[in-house]
Amino acid sequence: MENTLRRSLRLLLRLPTLTLTLILGLAAGAVLMLPMPSAQAAADDSLSRLQQAGVVRIANTQTSPPWSYLDDKNQPDGYDVAVAREIFRRIGVARIEFIADKFKNFVEGINARKYDVVVNSMARTPEREKVVDFTLPYTVQDFRIWVNASNTDIRDRASLKGKSVGASAGTANEMWAHKNLPDSQVRAYEGGGFLYNDLVSGRLDSVIDSYFNGYKMKTINNLPVKTVGAPLVYSLGAAVLPKHTDALKAAMDKAITDMIADGTLQKIAQRYVSPDYDMVGNMKKAINH
Repeated sequence: MENTLRRSLRLLLRLPTLTLTLILGLAAGAVLMLPMPSAQAAADDSLSRLQQAGVVRIANTQTSPPWSYLDDKNQPDGYDVAVAREIFRRIGVARIEFIADKFKNFVEGINARKYDVVVNSMARTPEREKVVDFTLPYTVQDFRIWVNASNTDIRDRASLKGKSVGASAGTANEMWAHKNLPDSQVRAYEGGGFLYNDLVSGRLDSVIDSYFNGYKMKTINNLPVKTVGAPLVYSLGAAVLPKHTDALKAAMDKAITDMIADGTLQKIAQRYVSPDYDMVGNMKKAINH
């Protein structure tokens, strides 16, 4: 299924921007023509219920700039927030109630119906796919090794053998570290600030984190850290829904596809991530990695 997913996404990203008409059917690993909904999608009320209520509850951390954070007026903002607002504007849901939660709680929280959707750039994993559904990807991050600026021992992945490696609890990079670094001491942290505090103080040898977050810690927080080696993994991020909400998923997938086609997704990335950041191009790199 993974190979099918990659091939299908390559087709999506190779098409000219203004002629994108195919999206990946993530649940089945097939390519579907939009906007034709499936019979199963038409049978549930997951979309019509939100449209009639006029409000959707969306979870994100609100602590992870540039993806989601609180602005100077204490209101949710960031790339994920802007994408969520645009998706549901196109779907026809007038109001969004953003709910802050920890990353590790998202799967349990959505299945407990604490919120309707999670828009927090979550990565698809086999474990998560058993209990929740994913939309098409709308973002990508690359995860790297970050070390203290004075460190000379760690140069790449092989250098992590016997070293302590920190990662944010419940994230795809924590799961990757446990799976791929059996000879390292993997430690899960509840917050990114604690990760880097221990890295700077010497209590932790390395951190696996996104380039964006590590760069922020280095340039904005002025921490003495640096990245070493090539990216370890690329992570395509998508929105998360409860199982059996096919109508809502189909509508969100169409909105995401249209946002790629008309350039909206790229504009949001340039505003929140970087003026020079090629979101769609980097999604293609992730697929080919």
